[in-house]
Amino acid sequence: MSHAITAVNGPVVRLSGGGKLRLLDMVSVGALGLIGELVAVDGDTATAQVYEDTAGLQVGEAVIPLHRPMSLRLGPGLLGGIFDGIARPLDKLAALEGAFLARGSNLTALDEEKRWDVTLLCKPGDVLSGGASFASCPETAAITHHALVPPQLSGMVTWTAENGSYTVNDPIAALTDPAGEKHTLTLAQDWPIRTPRPLKRRLPVTRPLITGQRVIDSFFPIGKGGTAALPGPFGAGKTMTQHQLAKWADADIIVYLGCGERGNEMTQALAEFSALTDPRTDLPLMARTILIANTSNMPVSAREASIYTGMTLAEYYRDMGYHVALMADSTSRWAEALRELSGRLEEMPAEEGFPAYLASRLAEFYERAGVGETLSGREGSVTVIGAVSPQGGDFSEPVTENTRRFVRVFWALDRSLAYSRHFPAIHWMSSYSAYDEVLAPYFAQEAGADFLPLRRQALALLQKEASLLEIVKLIGSDLLPEEQKLILETARTLRLGFLQQNAFHAVDTFVPPSKQRHMLAAILHLHARVKQRLTEGIPLQSLTETGIFETLTRMKYDIGNDDTAAFARLHEQIEEVTSRAY
Repeated sequence: MSHAITAVNGPVVRLSGGGKLRLLDMVSVGALGLIGELVAVDGDTATAQVYEDTAGLQVGEAVIPLHRPMSLRLGPGLLGGIFDGIARPLDKLAALEGAFLARGSNLTALDEEKRWDVTLLCKPGDVLSGGASFASCPETAAITHHALVPPQLSGMVTWTAENGSYTVNDPIAALTDPAGEKHTLTLAQDWPIRTPRPLKRRLPVTRPLITGQRVIDSFFPIGKGGTAALPGPFGAGKTMTQHQLAKWADADIIVYLGCGERGNEMTQALAEFSALTDPRTDLPLMARTILIANTSNMPVSAREASIYTGMTLAEYYRDMGYHVALMADSTSRWAEALRELSGRLEEMPAEEGFPAYLASRLAEFYERAGVGETLSGREGSVTVIGAVSPQGGDFSEPVTENTRRFVRVFWALDRSLAYSRHFPAIHWMSSYSAYDEVLAPYFAQEAGADFLPLRRQALALLQKEASLLEIVKLIGSDLLPEEQKLILETARTLRLGFLQQNAFHAVDTFVPPSKQRHMLAAILHLHARVKQRLTEGIPLQSLTETGIFETLTRMKYDIGNDDTAAFARLHEQIEEVTSRAY
């Protein structure tokens, strides 16, 4: 049956002859062969969303079904790559076509001519199940790529190639399944982006994703395999915070997804990531990073697909046993693309024009995060950190509210903190983490048994400060009792000396949990000592004039990450200053 365009409405194309088509299959649209995906089939008509600009399409042009779902070509060569929302390599397209990409360019994500130094990990007679690693090759200087048996296959190895140099399409091994059917294994495989890759079993979150950012690791930690939302208005520092996380988080692989970002921001991100040195390996950070650039001027359909593209790439490396961090910036612009497509499909709108299935789509996305045992028996994880851009900073709008339902960490960015140059601008009164208790054993072992009590005490002081500041607005701080003045002084030291962090300072840009614990302990030890002296009648001003609070504010710069002796000296200084007779 032939298929032809009957109507064009932006990225939505209606076509005839829908009776033989399958939902979510790909189609080639028009003379240019634009990539599309079937989103509705109704009797003899069907509807496709097109991932490229549809300008110039005419009624009557042919539509060719491809009889497969929207899929990615997975294999070595993805790391260090820059792709669009449907995983076309932008650098290769730019080399072929220049700065303005032509429509209908259907390059795969993999370089099919590059040869890889392959080592076979199986031999004839071995029985392999889905997800097993049958070969490996060094993908970059930092990451070894494991060629995996597609999850749906299993059987006995009947032939293997010799160790050597091969392209992603060269036969590496042959497998005969229990039904007697033969399958050729190569370094590459295809996977539909909207289908989660399977795990043998899910595991509980027990280890944190160490970021080196004090407000995150100490106050609102996220576990490996966890989910976090990073909401904030324009200018609050979402992109800056995600860049810090991408650089310093102890994930093996970083997938950075610029979903609907402005072109200048993505250009800056591409330039910065290309120039960064990985602090873990002293190699370029791009050696373990994948960038997906789907800017706001690109087709909205590709933006809608981009988060599934990023998630599929993350799951693929998770299945090799790696811990992957997926940074999505931002899911709000993905939701806006969903709203535009829903409107063009003439679906019934829900709150603020978003489709009624917004919540379920967000749930499907965040549900694909997690830590688990892979089909090959390794442990891997996908941690998802999704930025949200609520209009006007209104956290009650639908995308933020629905995201909050499906994530366990909420890092609320505050515009006033960002404008006062307090970064990361994560507000301690609006944020929370549901992982603090499950990660407590790890922090107790790695940082100190008193880490969690110190965290609770510090948060309690900050909460008391928030209440006292309301009183100060009415009567001023001079009329407060000395103990309440101390709370304000200690909270100020916590804010400036602990929560505020300088991403451009060699020492302060990354702080391990052990130093974070020492910093908290010093501040709270000073608070306890000064509080004791206040009960003896010593005025607070006499103690603040010694400069000890300023010393603790500067310790983040003055004390190195591994200099525990300096903290011992600092405690001695606190004892000496607070023990004087005033």
